Amino acid sequence: MGIDDLLSRLEKVRQTSPSNWIACCPSHHDKNPSMAVRHVDDGRILLHDFGGCDVEQILSAIGLTLSDLFPPDDAGTKPIRRPFPAADVLKCVGREALIVSLVAQAVRDGKDIPEADLARCWLAARRLQEAVDVARS
Repeated sequence: MGIDDLLSRLEKVRQTSPSNWIACCPSHHDKNPSMAVRHVDDGRILLHDFGGCDVEQILSAIGLTLSDLFPPDDAGTKPIRRPFPAADVLKCVGREALIVSLVAQAVRDGKDIPEADLARCWLAARRLQEAVDVARS
């Protein structure tokens, strides 16, 4: 089963980003969407109802099972390996965020910012945006 099949079984589906949607939970009476749907790079589909319904309840209400949220097993398919460990990525993102924060504090305090520091701040901001873009894909 694919993401399109799952989404076709839900009501008030709205895409929030390339791999994320919100929809009304089919296992309780939703007037407004309370369920998040995410299609992960490795083919899995993740569901979370902020109204408290568990995944089995949600799937039962639309005639699906837990195995429908996982891609078919292919002996020749290798799992997707991330190029960097998550802890290393967080360290880098944290360092770039610190640079932006330090420049923002200096601006707030009315200090003159050297051109080299401003250039480094823009580089940090660009790197943070690139990290967000990669995380969304």
